[in-house]
Amino acid sequence: MALRKLKPVTAGQRFKIVNAFDEITKAKPEKSLLAPIKSSGGRNDSGKMTMRYIGGGHKKRFRIIDMKRNKDGIPATVKSIEYDPNRTANVALLAYKDGEKRYIVAPTGLKVGQKLLSGKGVTPEIGNNLFLEEIPFGTIIHNVELKPGRGACIARSAGSYAQLTSREGKFSLIKLPSGETRMILNTCRATVGTVSNADHNLERSGKAGRTRWLGRRPRNRGVAMNPVDHPMGGGEGKASGGHPRSRKGLPSKGFKTRALKKSSNRYIIERRKK
Repeated sequence: MALRKLKPVTAGQRFKIVNAFDEITKAKPEKSLLAPIKSSGGRNDSGKMTMRYIGGGHKKRFRIIDMKRNKDGIPATVKSIEYDPNRTANVALLAYKDGEKRYIVAPTGLKVGQKLLSGKGVTPEIGNNLFLEEIPFGTIIHNVELKPGRGACIARSAGSYAQLTSREGKFSLIKLPSGETRMILNTCRATVGTVSNADHNLERSGKAGRTRWLGRRPRNRGVAMNPVDHPMGGGEGKASGGHPRSRKGLPSKGFKTRALKKSSNRYIIERRKK
C-alpha cells in the first residue's frame, strides 16, 4: 500500500498523511453482505454512559466477514479489493463456483481474478486457508483460530501476522505478533500471508475533526481532573499525578492484569516481550 502526504493548503492538511487507496478496486460494497450498525454513543440500555470518549461519527454499515473459511474444496475467484470502515485492513470479495459471495480479510499481494481454496490438501499459497497440521514450518500466516471451527481471532488487523515454528504431538507452535509463543491445536485453521494495509500505523489524521468522524470524542488526562474524578487528579498547578493508574485505581504501565491461574496459561510457551 502507498501513503499520500497532502500539500498544506489548509492548517488541517499540514501533517495529514492518508491512505492512497491504490489497492482498492471497487468503491461500493456488496449489498447482500451488509448489515446495519446501531451507534450507542457509549450508553447502555438505560441511557447511562458506561464507556467514555465515544460518540458521533459517520454512519457506517457492517460488512459480514467470513472468518471461518469453511467452504472446503470449492474454488473462489477474487472479484474486488474493498475498503472496510469497521477495520484497519482491506477486505476482498470472493465469488465461489456455486454462486455464493463472501468477504474475507484481504492478505497482502492478493490480486483481482486470483483463485483461492480452503480445506485439506490445499497448496500453501497467499490467501488459501489450511489446517495448521498441513502448513509447512516457517510459513507466515494470519486469521488464526484458537478453537477448531470457532473462526479466526488472532492476527486480523492491518499488517499483522503470525509464524508457524514447529509441532509437538497434536499441537502446533505459533509465534504471535506480540512475541508470544503459543500452542494451538493442529485442527485449527489459518490463512497464508500477512494482513493487507501494513502502513496503516503511519497514517496521521491531521486535525481533531477527522478523529470525530471516526466516532472518537476528546479524551482528557487524569492529571488534569480533580481528586474526586480520578486517582491522579488534584494538586497545585501542574503537579504530577503520582503512580500511573486507571480511573478505577488499577496500576498501569507494566502492571500485569492477566489471571495467575488462567486455564490457557499451559498453552503459552513463551510470554510476550515487555
